[in-house]
Amino acid sequence: MIKTVGIDKFFRKKNKEQREKMNILDDLKLQYRTGGMVQKLIFWNIGFFLFSLVFFYSFSVGKFQIPTWIALSSDLGNLVRTPWTLITFNFFHAKFLHLFFNLLVLHFAGRLFSTYFTDRQLLGVYILGGVFSGIIFVLSYILIGKSGLLVGASGAIMTILLSVTTYAPFMLLRIPLIGIVKLWHVTFVILLLDLIQLPLDNTGGHIAHLGGALFGFLYVKLLQSGTDLSKGILFVLDFFANLSKQKKKTPFKKVHRNTTKKVVNSFSEKDITQKQIDDILDKISKSGYDSLTKEEKEFLFKAGK
Repeated sequence: MIKTVGIDKFFRKKNKEQREKMNILDDLKLQYRTGGMVQKLIFWNIGFFLFSLVFFYSFSVGKFQIPTWIALSSDLGNLVRTPWTLITFNFFHAKFLHLFFNLLVLHFAGRLFSTYFTDRQLLGVYILGGVFSGIIFVLSYILIGKSGLLVGASGAIMTILLSVTTYAPFMLLRIPLIGIVKLWHVTFVILLLDLIQLPLDNTGGHIAHLGGALFGFLYVKLLQSGTDLSKGILFVLDFFANLSKQKKKTPFKKVHRNTTKKVVNSFSEKDITQKQIDDILDKISKSGYDSLTKEEKEFLFKAGK
């Protein structure tokens, strides 16, 4: 009897742990689906970091060894052979602290950017800013006769920060222990630190930061004159997204049945469900995802399937 009770207790504990793990996974999936582009970019960067931790981290050396078909090389010949590295390098990081501080600034700058621009523009600016900062890195290293590899989202994130700073430089921010400052003050300090550290360490990284900042400034100035540079890259992304969504056509089957009553009921249920979803999304926009009850989270997750 004692053994039976012990076994039952063990399995109940295991089942509880499995349910908790499932709840965490469901919460993460729901946050990804309902979150904006800033949250998705954070998820992507963390995901690629975990991927590189499994496949590219050398425990014997104690550091990441990102291959040249992912990292951006300053060698022009290698760039010609692997042009996609102008994009891939923006999603990989060589150190945890590098990732942490980049995502911290991405969260800060991305939220401010989303105040004035759309999520689609944010994605376009992130990619284009990263590509532009990579080109500046390669050209600068060729001119000064240096060679190296570049990884990290810093250039793309600086593009986002400079974009919103150029658009709304006098936005007021409350910073702990400092008080209220203008956005351009924060951006100026970050750029100044990059300039000071330029000849000291991580020269390529700081060059990419400044290149990304330059593109952010140019993006907003061109946008204000009527040219949205993000539309080009978004058109390309939409093209490939639509290709992947194409499904095989199923043969049409004609069915005779009386559906008048059922149609009315189905529309009624659909309207009720949509209203519940709208109410929950309104609650998220006002109070954040964490304000939802467990039942609301589960309902929203099931509705998104």
